[in-house]
Amino acid sequence: MFASISKVIINDILREPAFLVGFIAMIGYIALNKKPHEIFMGFLKPVLGFLMLNAGAGIIVANLTPLGQMIEVGFNIKGVAPNNEAIVSIAQKMLGMETLYILFFGYIVNMLVAYFTRFKYIFLTGHHSFFMAALLSAVLSAGNMQGIPLVFVGASILGLWSAISPAIGQKYTSKVTDGDGIAMGHFGSLGYYLSAWIGSLVGTPEDSTENAQVPESLSFLRDTTISTALIMLIFYLIAAVAAGQTYVETTLSNGQNFIVYAIISAFTFAVGVTVVYSGVRMILAELLPAFKGISNKLIPNAIPAVDCAVFFPYAPTAVVIGFISSLIGGIVGMGIVGATLGIFIIPGMVPHFFCGATSGIYGNATGGRRGAMAGAFIQGIAITVLPALLIGVLGNLGFENTTFGDFDFAVLGLVIGNAIRYLGAYGAYGILGIMLLAVIIPSLGKHKNPTINFDEEQ
Repeated sequence: MFASISKVIINDILREPAFLVGFIAMIGYIALNKKPHEIFMGFLKPVLGFLMLNAGAGIIVANLTPLGQMIEVGFNIKGVAPNNEAIVSIAQKMLGMETLYILFFGYIVNMLVAYFTRFKYIFLTGHHSFFMAALLSAVLSAGNMQGIPLVFVGASILGLWSAISPAIGQKYTSKVTDGDGIAMGHFGSLGYYLSAWIGSLVGTPEDSTENAQVPESLSFLRDTTISTALIMLIFYLIAAVAAGQTYVETTLSNGQNFIVYAIISAFTFAVGVTVVYSGVRMILAELLPAFKGISNKLIPNAIPAVDCAVFFPYAPTAVVIGFISSLIGGIVGMGIVGATLGIFIIPGMVPHFFCGATSGIYGNATGGRRGAMAGAFIQGIAITVLPALLIGVLGNLGFENTTFGDFDFAVLGLVIGNAIRYLGAYGAYGILGIMLLAVIIPSLGKHKNPTINFDEEQ
């Protein structure tokens, strides 16, 4: 009975980012001694904002999937497509309860780390925490860990990394947001920080993508919805023509003319992006004031770490540039991996859009247009090569036909998987020990800045 109830609570509530952020905001307003109706609104608006964000993301994903299918058929590309949802669904069949317990206790560890150390970041992207819990349960089980040791190590690593990963690049995140007081809460974070570092080498932030001079006759392109629609229209038309009328109309469009289908799909994609922007604005309008209450009363100096899509409105033009550059990098990476490892990693439209767009934003913050293009391009290569290497670790677990698609999953999976392969369970405990020292040592003694930031001098 207890296991059944706990599974419902963890699986249906804690995995849902909308409720998670809503409850966090509500706690913040309670700490600020707000009136009951303000507390209610503080809970409801972030929930609605996240549902709006998810609805927009759903529109984007629904229209990117057929685009990927048309590209595969039109250009005769076959291979492994990195997909977080697919591999998590496989892991859940084998390690469902272990994953859920790691998720639940991982949240607790994250809160404890934020309260007792200088790593004040609270990770709010529930679905990515769930994905990471699935990865950890799968990799740790390969080291013959099970039961309480598996949950203890997995939850500890999840909670620690949830606080450490935002801190690694908070200097870059502050540049992106102009000091808005939020952090990156997405497990593609290392790729975004890499993009920002590359951007600082190749360009200057003054040459921002958002400052591009547009002739008056083309001023309509400054409207993000319109520019996104027109750029994506080119992609969809090329893919539809390459795939052919017969394939598109019999397999994807349910008989609708393939050119009309491409046009509608491109425009619907642009609508999805606009819905995401609206949801983000609603979330931030309530979440940031609420976190003042959490920071003042509950967890001093707490900082919310939020989903990558929350950062899209800060540089809408860089979103499109980042996506295109990352996709090109993915195609190059596919050739590299195919030639060296004999594996074809098909560039996934979803990771290249969300991770590529965010990389473009971070690259732009430090290197302007050049930074956005170069940073996202390198990130695109990385999220093709790293998942290919991860297959060697996940293959031993029976997940040969798919792999995780985002940067942090691949890095942690490779590190932990290889540590266990050569050292067994001791390798996992060793990594956990290193992560504990990483948060404890900087927190010893008195510091002027109570929040850790790996990019500043301590």
